[in-house]
Amino acid sequence: MNEFSWKDVASALSLANMILGLFSIFCSFCKKSPCASWMLLVSFLLDMAIGAMTRHLNICSTSGAKLNDLAVFTTFGLASALLLGMDGPLNGFLAIIYVLAISVHLCFYSTGVPFTYKGLPCPYASCVLASTSLLTKGNTFILSCMASLMILFMMDQSYYPHDEILESENWKKMVYLGGVILVFLSPLSLTAFYCLMWSLSYIFFPDALWGKAACLNLQHRRH
Repeated sequence: MNEFSWKDVASALSLANMILGLFSIFCSFCKKSPCASWMLLVSFLLDMAIGAMTRHLNICSTSGAKLNDLAVFTTFGLASALLLGMDGPLNGFLAIIYVLAISVHLCFYSTGVPFTYKGLPCPYASCVLASTSLLTKGNTFILSCMASLMILFMMDQSYYPHDEILESENWKKMVYLGGVILVFLSPLSLTAFYCLMWSLSYIFFPDALWGKAACLNLQHRRH
């Protein structure tokens, strides 16, 4: 396949990611929280594959980046926020704050430096919410607490490394492969626990487990 064709494939995958987010939104409105959460976990894995393909083939384009940002906002912003439920004013208010945090993060939290994110990347926050929703059977109090914590992490000024799981050590590729196998073949509770542990390890041990030297250098410059 030529370069133009690979760009089309990447755009198609971004579109598929956005469609998963739209179906997740539909499931949330239909009160099918487990289905909505499962789709977000699939999107979490798909987003990593899209990023790896784009970097490996060097096929990033302006239109592709815009489509990917729209997919990220739809799936990891709107769809994830709706997991909080709209049963009361507090949940609705928190969902709005969560979407605003995603918007600010996408628009203004760019480091301009390779291999780093400023603030927690949206897909990991979404993965935490989706996994928590599955493990707690949609407990709105616990979900609200986790969402508040994720908002703080996304708005934080700390630097997080590009995990680049599919382009890194073999054990990281096995972590990804394990997620793919579990999300399609195992009970939802086991999948949710695996993805939650994966995401929390990235949140609390970004440099020790997933880091790059560039991230460490940026942290030193700030101090």
